[in-house]
Amino acid sequence: MSDFYESFAKLSAAEQEGVHYLIRTIERRSPVTIAAPHGGLIERGASEIAQSIAAESFSLYCFEGLERRIGGASLHITSTRFDEPQAVRMIEACEVVVGIHGRKNGNDEASVWVGGLAEGLRDAIQDALLAAGFMAKALGDGHRLSGRDAANICNRGRRRAGVQLELPLTLRLRLLDDQTQRMKFGRVVREALLAEFYDAKGE
Repeated sequence: MSDFYESFAKLSAAEQEGVHYLIRTIERRSPVTIAAPHGGLIERGASEIAQSIAAESFSLYCFEGLERRIGGASLHITSTRFDEPQAVRMIEACEVVVGIHGRKNGNDEASVWVGGLAEGLRDAIQDALLAAGFMAKALGDGHRLSGRDAANICNRGRRRAGVQLELPLTLRLRLLDDQTQRMKFGRVVREALLAEFYDAKGE
């Protein structure tokens, strides 16, 4: 998706919060922030899926479009340029960010594409999703949705390495319609994160 605005400053100068977009945050004493920078009607289902992962365990950030846009105008700011101030503050204060995104189906309408610079955590989440019956593929260097740019929102926590989940439209709509499956998806990803930050430390 190409950007209509190249920064949040330009977006906020032209769009009205509460009318065109909403910023939703839940801040917890947590090493992890789950972020959906293209939530609401920008990438349908991203906010709800992010919330299912965060649950009561992790901090949550959602930037949500409130209108379905036609004719190319979009509230999408690409992850390497996403600079909304609340997001930046929350992300820089946590250890790891997990970015939740929507992608077009393309020739794969079922798989979660798992990227980011935190390769061990990326692979743990992929393995957990596969074990739970979801389809998932780990992305490496060279893929356009790999989330491996250091400027990507998922890689801007204190570890400078996070995880990006790209969900196809068909899967997002299925998870939106099926709360049980959405909660299952969230639990699987959350438990993989909890294992990284707590179980491995014996806490």
